[in-house]
Amino acid sequence: MIIKNFELNKANFKDFNFFLFYGVNDGHKEEVIKMIINIKKIEKTTYFESEILSNTENFLNSIISKSFFESEKLIVVNKVTDKFKCIIDEILDKKIKDLIVILNSDELNKKSKLRNIFEKEKNLVCTPFYEDNYQTLSSLTSNFFKEIKISVSREIINLVVERSNGSRQHLNNEIFKIKNYLLDKDKLSLNEVQKLTNLSENYNISELVDNCLAKNKNKIFKIMNENNFSNDETIMIIRTFLSKTKRLYLIKKEQKKGLNLEKAILNFRPPIFWKDKDIVKQQLKLWSYDNIQKLIFEISQTEFNIKKNISNSINILQDFIYTQSRIINN
Repeated sequence: MIIKNFELNKANFKDFNFFLFYGVNDGHKEEVIKMIINIKKIEKTTYFESEILSNTENFLNSIISKSFFESEKLIVVNKVTDKFKCIIDEILDKKIKDLIVILNSDELNKKSKLRNIFEKEKNLVCTPFYEDNYQTLSSLTSNFFKEIKISVSREIINLVVERSNGSRQHLNNEIFKIKNYLLDKDKLSLNEVQKLTNLSENYNISELVDNCLAKNKNKIFKIMNENNFSNDETIMIIRTFLSKTKRLYLIKKEQKKGLNLEKAILNFRPPIFWKDKDIVKQQLKLWSYDNIQKLIFEISQTEFNIKKNISNSINILQDFIYTQSRIINN
């Protein structure tokens, strides 16, 4: 059964025990999983599909057996693919009581066998989690400041949203930093937010992506040599690539409708900060509309390869960056 993410509520969690959450919005999925934990008042046990596939028998035995002190079990399985269908079939056949299973997957196409069974069966829940748009992230940020009763300007809200690079997960991280900072304060200035959310590593990531899109090879090499990016940071870098490239795509789309470059940049939302406008113009002059579309596809493919082989993510990212910096797009 398909249930949209905004339709999930307490009744769903009482009526169903098997969920498939798929899509790129990891931050939203995390929020829903936390909500289930709070409603059910249970702890979760997390697995990756790969470790279950390597020892299926042990996994099945562990979920069948139940401690005297346990009332319910919550199992979250990350990075799920169609390979997991045979295991979920076996779990369903066993009709295990007091077991909640959440399968967490990235993108699943319409031909996915796992997605099909969760969409068709009435006792299973299938929920897609799509990427948040600017309006959603802006609303979440505004609601946060209202809840803590701190009055802020629209400029501060725009800045916090911009720092999230289109990711609810990143937005929640920024909100967490702000919340801790405001423990003994009742006011917040734009300058404080700029310092709080613009940590050196975030700046270097943003600068790296901007210069790659602008094909400033010397700066790219300098940033890469001066920073020892971790495997985890490669995900943040490639997501920043996607966010900034989509920005170029939307501006180019407005230009195709007849707007000049200056007007298209001025109308873009969230607003582009004055200090970033020059490099955005440089990027737009280097990338055609068609090549931006191709780049978005290549970024998505690179993200998939990084997640699939996280131990080699640095090399995958470096190859992508150096390849893009050499391509001539005019």
